[in-house]
Amino acid sequence: VQLQASGGGLVQAGASLRLSCAASGRTFSNYAIGWFRQAPGKEREFVASISWGGSMTYYADSVKGRFTISRDYAKNTVYLQMNSLVPEDTAVYYCAGETSLTDSGWTPRYWGQGTQVTVSS
Repeated sequence: VQLQASGGGLVQAGASLRLSCAASGRTFSNYAIGWFRQAPGKEREFVASISWGGSMTYYADSVKGRFTISRDYAKNTVYLQMNSLVPEDTAVYYCAGETSLTDSGWTPRYWGQGTQVTVSS
């Protein structure tokens, strides 16, 4: 599956952004999709994921209550709605996919390119 992330930008603290991850190449509904992020000088970290059927979602503690992941099967797209953004959310955000999903230590094989999110204080 090929993944294309978009929707990043520069916003002020407290603002919202919605990231999109468009999938192509293989059956979208067969894949769990998730988001990771990497800030300068830091390791990549898990942000959120959604199961292939959409019934299960997982979030990092740092984004719970502020971020929401969802998927649109008609558009083969997964969204990450980010609200109440803080400067600590500044990072390159990547979407990723795999046919299975775990609630921890998930290691997807398929990755899209990143999209930059910058939150100013």
